[in-house]
Amino acid sequence: MPDLRSLIVHTNPKSPVAESYRVLRTNIQFASIDKPVKVIAVTSSSPGEGKTTTIANLAITFAQSGSRVLVIDADLRKPRIHKVFYLSNVTGMTTVLAQRIDADSCITQTTIDNLFVLPAGPIPPNPSELLASNAMKNLMEELKNGFDIILIDAPPIGVVTDAAILSTIVDGTILVVGSGSVEIEAAQRAKDLLEKVNANVLGVVLNKIAKENYGNYYFSYYYYAEDKDGEKKTGKKHKSRKKKKGYFTY
Repeated sequence: MPDLRSLIVHTNPKSPVAESYRVLRTNIQFASIDKPVKVIAVTSSSPGEGKTTTIANLAITFAQSGSRVLVIDADLRKPRIHKVFYLSNVTGMTTVLAQRIDADSCITQTTIDNLFVLPAGPIPPNPSELLASNAMKNLMEELKNGFDIILIDAPPIGVVTDAAILSTIVDGTILVVGSGSVEIEAAQRAKDLLEKVNANVLGVVLNKIAKENYGNYYFSYYYYAEDKDGEKKTGKKHKSRKKKKGYFTY
């Protein structure tokens, strides 16, 4: 069985947390009007900030909206997606890249409608080289034809270079930050590392917020509207910390 404790969007869809994942999904859909965001990498500054739980629940929200969704476990050093969805990891992305076998043979449909998983597969001796290979780029192009949205679970960018590599071949990257579990400097460094490789950072997910503070941080973003005179004005929804224009946080 899947790790139901982690999949709150599936087990408790009416909860505030599940709703926040749906808000996150909506903001991703509107992140780029001119160029739709189809392939997204999710990373964090360090281990244990909740990126895998975030990507699993986000994937479910997309699947529930009718999109055909693929989750790829590209954390080739410490894969966890197969554990969350209770799938085999005997074969996976590393098998496809190293042995040039058909990706379809390693993709598994989960118990959730429209949601598929490509697990990491056997841990390789050269994760960075595999992710930077032409075979990886070709695989991404191939998979785009079969799915509406592809979510990639990337390793923490503050630990290894893998996430930086992946961010150059996706449409956008989301940074997960564990509230109270990571120093501000570490989160800023993670964002800087992404920007150094010209990653399209869609936004930051603030995770692990204490329940008593949840109402204050539930979701914040800047919105733009025109007043009657045609002048643009800026407002804020809910309480928010100051942040760079164009980013969303949740």
